[in-house]
Amino acid sequence: MGRLAVFIGACATAAGLAVMPAIADEQEPAGQFFDPSSKTWVTYYLSREELARRQQEKFARRVVPIETNEVPGTVIIDTINRYLYLVQPDGQAIRYGIGVGKEGFEWSGVERISRKAEWPSWTPPAEMLARRPDLPRFMTGGPKNPLGARALYLGNTLYRVHGTNEDWSIGYAVSSGCIRLKNKDVTDLYERVNVGAKVIVIGPDSNYPIPPVLDLTRPQPKLPAPALANRPAS
Repeated sequence: MGRLAVFIGACATAAGLAVMPAIADEQEPAGQFFDPSSKTWVTYYLSREELARRQQEKFARRVVPIETNEVPGTVIIDTINRYLYLVQPDGQAIRYGIGVGKEGFEWSGVERISRKAEWPSWTPPAEMLARRPDLPRFMTGGPKNPLGARALYLGNTLYRVHGTNEDWSIGYAVSSGCIRLKNKDVTDLYERVNVGAKVIVIGPDSNYPIPPVLDLTRPQPKLPAPALANRPAS
């Protein structure tokens, strides 16, 4: 499982603990214009609002073509480019933007979804409590819970695919190893994926081929309605 065993105890970050990247300080050149008064070319930059808008568009849920030998229902997680793919029939996949583990908490491997939960509770593992003794020992499920609206548990590990109310964290490496989606996206994924589904996590040390990231500017196919996947016993 690659680095899975090393970081098995460290997963979620408590609500409000993740540090927002310095998006406001990022400067991305948008173009240049010639200033006749100074007779020089001047570079202008995207505003913070435009950067945020582009980030949301880049990681929006959409249907994409995919070349894979995996069967429909398989989940492929590309932690390098920050996308999760749910394989569909006819060479397509539903692609979701994700947040991933920060440096030192990356991992790769193959697991299966062992359990699903709606508004899951959270018990910080001992390793996390050792680093953050101020954390609560238990949090009930709800909007303030760091696991968000839904959670998909991976095998017998403490890793999960889960929701978050920190939408800004999608596209960034901020967690302690778990994969996070916007609450609306993890809810959509939850309805589509079954317990027992294969999950392939592509990390820095993985040999699995990374799906090409497409620049999708054309109108996209309408997302199919989720079939009612098997639910956990209440």
